[in-house]
Amino acid sequence: MPLFFRKRKPSEEARKRLEYQMCLAKEAGADDILDISKCELSEIPFGVFATCKVLQKKVLIVHTNHLTSLLPKSCSLLSLATIKVLDLHDNQLTALPDDIGQLTSLQVLNVERNQLTYLPRSIGNLTQLQTLNVKDNKLKELPDTLGELRSLRTLDISENEIQRLPQMLAHVRTLETLSLDASSMVYPPQEVCSAGTEAIQQFLCKESGLEYYPPSQYLLPVLEQDGAENSRDSPDGPTDRFSREEVEWQNRFSDYEKRKEQKMLEKLEFERRLELGQREHAQLLQQSSSQKDEILQTVKEEQSRLEQGLSERQRYLDAERQRLQEQLKQTEQNISSRIQKLLQENQRQKKSSEILKSLENERIRMEQLMSITQEETENLRRREIASAMQQMLTESCKNRLIQMAYESQRQSLVQQACSSMAEMDERFQQILSWQQMDQNKAISQILQESTMQKAAFEALQAKKDLMLQRIRSQEMISEQRWALSNLLQQLLKEKTQREEELREILMELEAKSETKQENYWLIQYQRLLNQKPLSLKLQEEGMERPLAALLVELSAEHYLPIFAHHRISLDMLGRMSPEDLAKVGVTEAGLQHEILRRVQELLDAARMQPELLKPPKAKVLEPLEPTAPEEFPEPVRPSAPPSELEVPTSECVVCLEREAQMIFLNCGHICCCQQCCQPLRTCPLCRQEIAQRLRIYHSS
Repeated sequence: MPLFFRKRKPSEEARKRLEYQMCLAKEAGADDILDISKCELSEIPFGVFATCKVLQKKVLIVHTNHLTSLLPKSCSLLSLATIKVLDLHDNQLTALPDDIGQLTSLQVLNVERNQLTYLPRSIGNLTQLQTLNVKDNKLKELPDTLGELRSLRTLDISENEIQRLPQMLAHVRTLETLSLDASSMVYPPQEVCSAGTEAIQQFLCKESGLEYYPPSQYLLPVLEQDGAENSRDSPDGPTDRFSREEVEWQNRFSDYEKRKEQKMLEKLEFERRLELGQREHAQLLQQSSSQKDEILQTVKEEQSRLEQGLSERQRYLDAERQRLQEQLKQTEQNISSRIQKLLQENQRQKKSSEILKSLENERIRMEQLMSITQEETENLRRREIASAMQQMLTESCKNRLIQMAYESQRQSLVQQACSSMAEMDERFQQILSWQQMDQNKAISQILQESTMQKAAFEALQAKKDLMLQRIRSQEMISEQRWALSNLLQQLLKEKTQREEELREILMELEAKSETKQENYWLIQYQRLLNQKPLSLKLQEEGMERPLAALLVELSAEHYLPIFAHHRISLDMLGRMSPEDLAKVGVTEAGLQHEILRRVQELLDAARMQPELLKPPKAKVLEPLEPTAPEEFPEPVRPSAPPSELEVPTSECVVCLEREAQMIFLNCGHICCCQQCCQPLRTCPLCRQEIAQRLRIYHSS
């Protein structure tokens, strides 16, 4: 947490709550409590100190705010001399005032959940303090003056960085409850701190050479002191006060004895429940350990049985594979002999080379598909048994299909050897069926035993895939961030360059601000029209006249620079679609379709009469005149600006800070910047409706 906080402005609701609480505290018949909590205060107002001093408030509640210090400037703690309860929890206090000992009437001090790093030594002057709560702060040690708090009954220092208690704490004989983090304590030791408040006080008294007495023997002066203060506050006479005090003391003693007996009973009940819980826990531990041993034993037996079965099955499969390999070798030898005969016969028919090549390729493919050596089977692991069996099954199926295709091709090519090869085919099919049956049985058994292994492998693979996806997404994000950072740097450079240009223009206009002209805004608009780039003017002049007239007729003359920049002609428009116009910059859907329809009509008419597309000789496209309101009845003067106004600029009439950058149509006024013109619906000068906004860009 930072040590310095920025002051926040309270919200309207918090300000109203503060005003209500202050008015409530000043009303006649109000109680002794002043509650200004949850008011988003960064410091306590001066009126709070004045109210506590004048009305002698006894309880001040300031929790859940943004306080960084208790005492603001030009205020004194003596204004809070009558305060007995001070609640400051859930704030941002880094220290208490060094003269907090002036609050001699204080009985309860709550500074929980703050940023305190130390306690002032003057806290020992709070002789009537009974409850001190400094929980959840950043305290590393406690001052020795805590031993002077003769009335302290409750002390909470948990969730701090305290490792040692001051030895002077043994002099606080009235301490009943001490809350701390026993696991982080060094002095007293952890075992003493875990035993409770009484054990801690006994240890500190032993270290200080004092004799320990329970707090109940020292509470009477504290209670008498509270009774004396209450008697001073009461307006009754001494006789009634003494009788009332006697009854009150009797009630207090009876309540104290009852609470003491109740605590003893609760302690005995807690010890009994704790003992029963420990016994049950020990029994559960013993049962769980025995069950764990039994489960481990059964798992070991099952694992040994599975390993033995797998080894036996592996040996059986190896023997079967060797037998099948021998049979396949024999069949291959027979097939090779048959092939040689077929080749000799096919040589007579001038097809020996092609048939030999195809048969040799098929034989090599068959050998590659059917060859599974002993070395490969020894390297197979237990987790890959199911996949290996599945692969062998697919290979056998492929072999069968290849063999069937080979047999059909061989029968079609060699009809003479059909009868002699039929018996060999039947034997080979029978061997393959036996092999398939054995493989199916083995795979079904092994798949049943290795489902858990497959699930684990799939989960691991899925986890790896997720990690790869995250890494790839992070790489893509980093690349996008790099590209965006480069673009941002470029935009910032352009922004600074543009700001420098605008400052120069503004300085030049301020130097020439003495010249006042009539129709200033019309001149400004005319200057804007005249400041088009030379290349854009040349492109607009080079546009086809029918296309320019069409855009003017459709009230789309503001798209003339776009069409000129992209060099769009009527022929190009005839081949374009509405999506192409949208990419160019024509966003209105109705205007897109109307432009394409009118262009198509012009092209159709041009095919009938080609002279329609020829540019007219006398017709020239005139710029639109601005529709600014007539403010002067005098004749219209030339709208061209004088020679000394080279770059006319003006400030925004709304914020009066930035340069006017936007033109409002149809009035033609230039009176607002880009930021201020967005929420406007009417022109600030003539109050006409704004139909369109155009941005001004000054060329360098």
